[in-house]
Amino acid sequence: MRSAAIDVGNTGTKYGIFEEDALVKQGYFIGQELPQELLSQVFEHVIVASVAESTQSITARLSVTGSIIELSAQTALPVFNKYKTPQTLGADRIAAAVGANYLFSGHNCLVFDAGTCITHDFIDKEGNYLGGGIAPGLTMKFKALHTFTKRLPLVERTENEYPLTGQTTQESILSGVLAGTVAELNGFIQAYSEKAKDLTVILCGGDAGFFESKLKGRIFVIPELVLIGLHRILAHNV
Repeated sequence: MRSAAIDVGNTGTKYGIFEEDALVKQGYFIGQELPQELLSQVFEHVIVASVAESTQSITARLSVTGSIIELSAQTALPVFNKYKTPQTLGADRIAAAVGANYLFSGHNCLVFDAGTCITHDFIDKEGNYLGGGIAPGLTMKFKALHTFTKRLPLVERTENEYPLTGQTTQESILSGVLAGTVAELNGFIQAYSEKAKDLTVILCGGDAGFFESKLKGRIFVIPELVLIGLHRILAHNV
């Protein structure tokens, strides 16, 4: 069975092509123009999730012989969703949690998705999704400091080195955003570790590589986590 999982985010769209349970191809595009890799194939089933816009413009151009599932609060899940307002829950967040539960079955999982926003989500070893948090991502923080103040410059992120104690305004912004966000994530890891034993921490999202070596404890970086979760949701529904 060939199927596709498509994740429409705030900045761009990720897609994965699966043969049975194996992710065989994945890609990323920006805008409405679908890559030929998606347009040239016939899929048995497709699942599409979006946090940004309607998915109809995508699904209408795909060749699908079976089901097309647009992930929503009404979609059946292979986990127990304990979120109080499931209709407001981002599709990427629940998909990442489902992916974590599938890859680390029987473990308490804390998932960080570091992209436009930085989200953290907790799913326990019994498969109960309990929610998490949403915060501005790195780029958003840099832009906010510049946009909502009179004199602070727009600072570009450095990939590795940043000061703990800034001695210029630029260095101080780098410290506040980068060191501050690392401390923020480490604080969540510590808090959840005290709450749930044998915690498994997973990173995904465009900025996952930045955080990988800066967080405490053993960290699993799985860039395709949301796509894996979407595929598990698809398999649960067809």
